[in-house]
Amino acid sequence: MVIFTKIVIITQKIAYLWKVKAIILDFSGVYGAQGFTGWLENRQVQFIRKDLSAVEGTSCYCSPEAEESILAALPEEIPPVRWIDSGDYHYMSHLLAGKEKEPFHLLLLDHHPDDQEPAFDGEILSCGSWVKAMREGNPLLKDVLMIGPEGCPEDIPEGWMDQRRGERLYVSLDKDIMSKEFARTDWSQGEHSLKAVKTMLTRVLEGPMKLAAIDVCGEMAPSKGATGEDQRINLNTNTELYKLITKYL
Repeated sequence: MVIFTKIVIITQKIAYLWKVKAIILDFSGVYGAQGFTGWLENRQVQFIRKDLSAVEGTSCYCSPEAEESILAALPEEIPPVRWIDSGDYHYMSHLLAGKEKEPFHLLLLDHHPDDQEPAFDGEILSCGSWVKAMREGNPLLKDVLMIGPEGCPEDIPEGWMDQRRGERLYVSLDKDIMSKEFARTDWSQGEHSLKAVKTMLTRVLEGPMKLAAIDVCGEMAPSKGATGEDQRINLNTNTELYKLITKYL
């Protein structure tokens, strides 16, 4: 009887994890404030939410102590769709991609390159240096394609995915690549439309490469001055992105 009960519990756990497609890493409480978690719950979407608001040393820079606490809080199996709060926490892409077990390429959709030297201690991970840290510290990373920053392509180059057919792709989307009509962030923003971003994501999701995971950042928390209008726009964009991405998973 005991063995049967354990088998049932394990089976239920596997079934639950199979259905869970998204994880929310909530540093600022923004997803509740804008109504995104409520939107998911109303549609009976199964997701994991990790409240990381009590972890110190996380805003823009991630201290070694904070990194240890964050990694300890992550589940063993991380869902493929990751919501990682504002651009202040974009370094989470590096930590999450560090969990990959097979080689992958990185596609970064962002208004900023995020491959700069940290402004302070070069050993501390930051939201502006995580790409550089990934290049130097993740042996599974094969290459990086940046879309959006100055001097980079504004769309996925023709043939880029075909040349990597069958290989794994990690996508990181910062909504600051979009204009303020479609996203409200506390960083400078680009001029892409939501339609343009969805078109690129559709090409990726329907393309010849294998999606390893996708993370999304670019929120604006009330503590950073977000208005009701800011929250409404970000919620609309988040729900549109969620519906598109999970359509293919």
